[in-house]
Amino acid sequence: MKTAPELVADLLVAAGIQPNGSDATDIRIKDQRFYNRVLKEGSLGLGESYMDGWWDCDKLDELIFKLLSANLHQNVKPAGSWFRYKITDLLFNRQTKRRARKVARIHYNLGNDLFEQMLGKQMMYSCGYWANASNLDEAQEHKLELICRKLKLEPGMEVLDIGCGWGGFAQYAASKYLVKVTGITISAEQAKLAQQRCVSLPVSIKLEDYRDLNGEYDRIVSIGMFEHVGLKNYRAYMKKVRQLLRKDGLFLLHTIGSADSSPTDPWIDRYIFPNGQIPSPAQLSAAFEPELILHDWHCFGKDYDRTVLAWRGHFQNSWPKLRDAYGDTFYRMWMYYLNVCAASFRAGKNSLWQLVFSRPGYNADYRSVR
Repeated sequence: MKTAPELVADLLVAAGIQPNGSDATDIRIKDQRFYNRVLKEGSLGLGESYMDGWWDCDKLDELIFKLLSANLHQNVKPAGSWFRYKITDLLFNRQTKRRARKVARIHYNLGNDLFEQMLGKQMMYSCGYWANASNLDEAQEHKLELICRKLKLEPGMEVLDIGCGWGGFAQYAASKYLVKVTGITISAEQAKLAQQRCVSLPVSIKLEDYRDLNGEYDRIVSIGMFEHVGLKNYRAYMKKVRQLLRKDGLFLLHTIGSADSSPTDPWIDRYIFPNGQIPSPAQLSAAFEPELILHDWHCFGKDYDRTVLAWRGHFQNSWPKLRDAYGDTFYRMWMYYLNVCAASFRAGKNSLWQLVFSRPGYNADYRSVR
């Protein structure tokens, strides 16, 4: 019978990774406990052992890319861990109003200083649009312009931004397209900074859950928030959008998407986005078909790889300013998170979708925008 080091080495070599090899993408194992931990705990053990300093790699994103491309996350999937997350997703609503605030407390309220340093001048925590961009700020501005054009914004329109973050879209749309924007978030830290950034504009930022909203809007946008809605709430979310959207209105949804319906990765769920869930095409379609009419489905997932690598560069460069507030364990956790995300889009495990909808009965001639 093979030992744990031999079993792990076989898996790694099959993915083109040499344990303690000389290539920049090879893994350097510093603690022998690594082998049993990974076999026992899968991706959770891999991430936690990296945080603990048990292993290292010069090109972490490329290492994770190789692991994902070889589907090692499927080959090393502890039955208990996978079953627990799968059964939890099936039986429980992990994104109730009360539970939804957990991700705000753990992630989005970490500190505006961290996100200001990492995200760039627009403060957009979502995929940029790199078709004609040479840097992150250009990619985010092009994304915002693309969204505004897809929504066919006109002066005086009332726009709802569900999950407004730090006000990047509200600031851009209100200043350039002269629309009135209501932005909602469940993060107090986001709301505070968004209000400051939009203080002189026709923008209202509210600390509110989307399920509590009332009123009518000409346009609705949601950028990078749907990943926190949860499968059991997808239909209710679409129903709420239909309720809030005027009969001739448009709704744009910008979300990460997954090719299948796998449960959330245990490490990401524990340390980064608790109770998050990435929709599959089938899940999303089942939710919107009874409520809304689809006009456009645009995919540009590879752009997220470049976006995350740009965030990583900003984070690394600004770390000397952040170290005292966050500590070295946080640095390893955050670097692991950013590299895993970049690798997942590079390997095609996740994509980025922009969908445009209307209510049934919308009779205008909608033309797709790129």
